[in-house]
Amino acid sequence: MEKVRLNKYLSTQGVCSRREADRYIEAGKVTINGRVACMGEKVAGTEEILFDGKPVSGAEEEKIVLAMNKPAGIVCSSKEKDNIIDYMKYPKRIYPVGRLDKDSTGLILLTNDGELMNEILKARNYHEKEYEVRVRERITADFIRGMSEGVWLSELGVKTRPCKVKKVDAYTFRIILTQGLNRQIRRMCAYFNFRVVTLKRIRIMNIQLGDLKEGEWREIKGRELKELRGGIAHE
Repeated sequence: MEKVRLNKYLSTQGVCSRREADRYIEAGKVTINGRVACMGEKVAGTEEILFDGKPVSGAEEEKIVLAMNKPAGIVCSSKEKDNIIDYMKYPKRIYPVGRLDKDSTGLILLTNDGELMNEILKARNYHEKEYEVRVRERITADFIRGMSEGVWLSELGVKTRPCKVKKVDAYTFRIILTQGLNRQIRRMCAYFNFRVVTLKRIRIMNIQLGDLKEGEWREIKGRELKELRGGIAHE
């Protein structure tokens, strides 16, 4: 049987993304046949593999992709209280694709398809994510232009990529990002002394939030799922 790298195997089994797998392996939380796994080693899938003390099944699970409208107050990290996995109580093991901060609402994808998760999260793929943001201050042309040209975030030591920004009304704008820096939009607004009142993600690639109510989710399938996978395949 052909062997594959351990991080890819864990990703294929829907345990987590490759990046997360590397972190767990490095922390000594993955074992193979009773011994601590090493970074970069390969497995056939017939071994006894434990991830954070729990067995990883060698049988590939049916792939599930969900779109959820995350309410405010829910975190995306499964290691924290009030997290999205506990909130949903979904009957199968799934993980959020990226994050929305606790105060933000809107679209987040969840899946057990680690490879799909891995490809969506790669910043170099320039996948679009669209947000609707309401701020406390009146929006100006200078603000729209400054946001769209990219902002130097000194606390992160990086300048944001140029992006599309459109004014909706006096206090609301929409912004399309192709990267996912920590609290990026809030930090960008703060640079111009604008304070975010509400922040909602309304689109990830071809997946639209639509009229999905807060706290509810739906399965992505059929043509919509095919287009999502197709968008990744052509990167």
